[in-house]
Amino acid sequence: MRIGLLTEGGYPYVSGDAGLWCDRLVRGLGQHEFDVYAFSRSEAQEDAGWVPLPPQVGRVRTAPLWAAEDDGVVYGRRARRRFTEHYGELAAALCTAVEPAGPAARRDTAGTPLAAPEADRFATALHGLAELARDEGGLAAALRSETAVRALERACRAPRALRTAREARVPDLLAVAAHLERALRPLSLDWYEEDGLGAVDLCHAAAGGVAALPGLLAHHFHGVPLLVTEYGVRLRAYYLTRPESSPAVRSLLAAFHGRLAAEIYRRAEIVTPGNAHARRWQERCGADRAKLRTVYPGMDASPFTDVGESPDGGDPHTLVWVGRIEPAKDLVSLLHAFAEIRREEPKTRLRIIGGPSGAEGAAYLGHCRALADQLFPDEADGPHSVGDNPVSFEEIGGPDLPTPADAYASGAVTVLSSVVEGFPVGLVEAMLCGRATVSTDVGAVVEAIGGTGLVVPPRNPRALAGACVSLLRDPERRERLGAAARARALELFTVEQNVTAFHGMYLEIVARTPVHHRPPNDTGDPLPFATPAEAHVPGHWTESGPRALPAWARNAPVAVTEAAR
Repeated sequence: MRIGLLTEGGYPYVSGDAGLWCDRLVRGLGQHEFDVYAFSRSEAQEDAGWVPLPPQVGRVRTAPLWAAEDDGVVYGRRARRRFTEHYGELAAALCTAVEPAGPAARRDTAGTPLAAPEADRFATALHGLAELARDEGGLAAALRSETAVRALERACRAPRALRTAREARVPDLLAVAAHLERALRPLSLDWYEEDGLGAVDLCHAAAGGVAALPGLLAHHFHGVPLLVTEYGVRLRAYYLTRPESSPAVRSLLAAFHGRLAAEIYRRAEIVTPGNAHARRWQERCGADRAKLRTVYPGMDASPFTDVGESPDGGDPHTLVWVGRIEPAKDLVSLLHAFAEIRREEPKTRLRIIGGPSGAEGAAYLGHCRALADQLFPDEADGPHSVGDNPVSFEEIGGPDLPTPADAYASGAVTVLSSVVEGFPVGLVEAMLCGRATVSTDVGAVVEAIGGTGLVVPPRNPRALAGACVSLLRDPERRERLGAAARARALELFTVEQNVTAFHGMYLEIVARTPVHHRPPNDTGDPLPFATPAEAHVPGHWTESGPRALPAWARNAPVAVTEAAR
């Protein structure tokens, strides 16, 4: 089977999201051939290079999303008219009200959700732009033109437009048009030819949104089935990362990403959320419940085997936090909780292990260090000894903590204090190490740990402190929870279960919706009449091998009629 793997900012690049699980998936399915179609997010990511690729990767095609390339295409009058029509329809679909999605959506007699009129309008406009790009050679100049901005303005000023859209000013229109130009760049690529995505048996998008757009177009042009995997819902991430934009910009861009997500979910054969939290978002965005199948991220358990099977439960007086340091991790609440823990258990220490995430993370790390120094002045056992702070900030890779497994092994209890979390990978690593955990109830935390750890509300230092103290005082309970956590992680979150699940879905999709490729001739060009129409109808004419001539053709000559003469 030939799989078109679609990624954005991840595999095959060294740095990026979803790169690790994609690499494990490709290596675990050596019986299939993979063509990778990847979008890069920055020049630095491209300069960092690719990870080593296994032999089953037959082709890699990349395109930058961070730089606009001039395709040099100049439209004639007819092409400009087509662009204005399709782009105007796309903009109009963004400016009108959205019908209910999810459980409240309109359904047919079989219970299948019906597409709303505006969803059909959006899809028709999107595919019209894609066909225009294929016919004319690209959309780059047109999407950056004044024509696009004027079409967007007309849609916002239309009588049925939403109030937030009507309030859009010129800077807002320019911002929305620039964002749409970036999001629609995949339409101008040359990936959708017969020898490109048209030649694969299945497209597997490693994320939603822009990453899945090539799969949507391959389905439109060639009928290639689409599988979409989302370990973090892109629409949710978009809502969380644009708080500074004006209401008009947020409304229009939310409508675009919401309509795009709904169209991707509608056309996909199967949608695989990484957890129940992502599944609820997908249902809310219009995904059909019958298409959803939860597939947990696959993690390599072997690096954590020695720690997980060791009878040593770690330092009984040490709490461990492991992860990327950023405001969403709420280390401030953890430090205040640790102050209460120290009053109950004075010997306890806290090891915060991880590096900052970007400039914001570095600033947050400095704030946390200052808070730790304020809450816990260096303590000394006597007047002639050097003081020591019970809170330490460390990073993995040093002589004391060469690997993540060593980080989790250094303490008896692992703590997670986040206020925003998708799938808690660090928490699952702690479970593989057989450690008892205390976590905040955010994202997919409860789904991941089941009943094998303690869960408290977020932003509640007192509850977090109480849960930690209860485990520090009860070593037998820590041991029971740690053993149960490791058993659960080995059952649900390993690479083997992840690869097996996707392999089964690949076979199911291709068996249910096969793509009929025309066989090529000696020059590599497809033969237009290689498969006659009757070959698709069951009967003796579809049998392989030569067929016997009928008796009348073997034994008696056929008389020539007057008409034949």
